[in-house]
Amino acid sequence: MEEFNKHRCEWCGNDPLYIQYHDTEWGVPVHNDQKHFEFLLLESAQAGLSWITILRKRENYRVAYENFDPYTVASFKDKKITELLNNPGIIRNKLKINASINNAVKFLKIQKDYGTFSNYIWEFVGGKPIVNRFSKQSELPAFSDLSSRLAKDLKQRGMKFLGPTTVYAHLQAAGLVNDHITQCFRYHEIINSYD
Repeated sequence: MEEFNKHRCEWCGNDPLYIQYHDTEWGVPVHNDQKHFEFLLLESAQAGLSWITILRKRENYRVAYENFDPYTVASFKDKKITELLNNPGIIRNKLKINASINNAVKFLKIQKDYGTFSNYIWEFVGGKPIVNRFSKQSELPAFSDLSSRLAKDLKQRGMKFLGPTTVYAHLQAAGLVNDHITQCFRYHEIINSYD
């Protein structure tokens, strides 16, 4: 019961799946490329929907997208696209599915150019997480100058469905930005985990 009494960011509410995601993943710095790709794929699928909708379909996505392996996703052809469009366990939007495959190809190109995607994205924050000090959820921005710059760069590299708001969600999820509110128990736990 103690888990439910902890002070958390309001957005996770009382949903156990949301609470688990908030308590174990959201805001933890990600340096693993496959995890970055997973978040980018899920966040681009989320556009126009709620994040809880995507979280509930996450394991279906994991199976459909071969454990979020960018090499495999980049090789998806028409037969696999048809299979994805007929999969009730994911968001069956042709533009988003095509974007996910396109983005896998572009993701691999960034890996080639920078050694890792992690090297590329962490350059935007100088290699260290940005720690915000918001005391209320209403203070959190939907996007920032940073997410706008990163979204523009990703677009120039050919990525799709990754505008400033979606990119800001990625920066938050992947811990490049710590947007836990200051009263949330995870705010200081994450700061204390930094090397």
